Amino acid sequence: MNTVVPWMVTLIVLGAALILFWQRRLDRLKGGQQNLGEVLETSRQLFKLVINLQQHRGMCSAWLSGDASFLPRIREKQALIDTLFPALQRDARREGTRHSPCFSGNEVSLFIFRWHSMVETLANKQPEQSIAEHSQLIALVLNWLAALGEARLEPLAGGGEQVGRVCNYARRLPTLAECLGQARAIGSSVAARHACSPVARVRLMFLIGRAEALLEQAIQANDGGRVTVQARAAIRDLTHTVRTSMLLSDGVSVSPENYFAVATRAIDSVVAWIEQSGNQLQNLTRAGGSPILAVAVAGGHR
Repeated sequence: MNTVVPWMVTLIVLGAALILFWQRRLDRLKGGQQNLGEVLETSRQLFKLVINLQQHRGMCSAWLSGDASFLPRIREKQALIDTLFPALQRDARREGTRHSPCFSGNEVSLFIFRWHSMVETLANKQPEQSIAEHSQLIALVLNWLAALGEARLEPLAGGGEQVGRVCNYARRLPTLAECLGQARAIGSSVAARHACSPVARVRLMFLIGRAEALLEQAIQANDGGRVTVQARAAIRDLTHTVRTSMLLSDGVSVSPENYFAVATRAIDSVVAWIEQSGNQLQNLTRAGGSPILAVAVAGGHR
């Protein structure tokens, strides 16, 4: 009897400790789930900024290359982009309270300063310089978005299909949209000039090839159904336009306005895919838990 009692006490203590361990782990995971909505909203805000910066870049390329019809739309786009900064600053303050923040208030303040500096000197820039400066700003936002996906979303995804959806949502599809955005900017300049320089030719060929590869990788990681079909068709239209109306030896045969519209439809199709992925990730919480929570509960019964 004296031997049995210590063993019973030990088992009770170990059992209580194990229950406490899993309860705390579940609490942390549930807390992560509760933050999922905030993280997805921040991601949406970041991508909204990316899309508008890409549109501004494309318009500026055509304008600086001689198409004055884009100037009113450029001014409207600048005003719209400025309205996005308060939400970005709010999200940066919230992110700054978390462990290993993905971006900070200081980084956002510097970003806003660089944006305004670029806008103020825009009229004096060459199209290539404008594209480069826009692309640097966009790359910063894409880095923040990718960091959020890796640090905040992937741990909640669990595994399998959801990891592929997170990767598409936070990294692969935004990168695809940026490839298309750069192709829109360079192609708009080419169409406005009615000539494709050797440098622009090489860059366009690289971008449309890269876009086609990223599209196939995204489909393999997580087939988006109808939006995937639409994205593939829209990107095919863009790549066909580039190859047949810009890169042939007989010259450029598409107007800046028409090219901008074709490229924008391709980008919009990717945006729709990203929005669908975000909604599906949000539904994980509404459905009653993420896969990683199920793993934690199963582990507690072993």
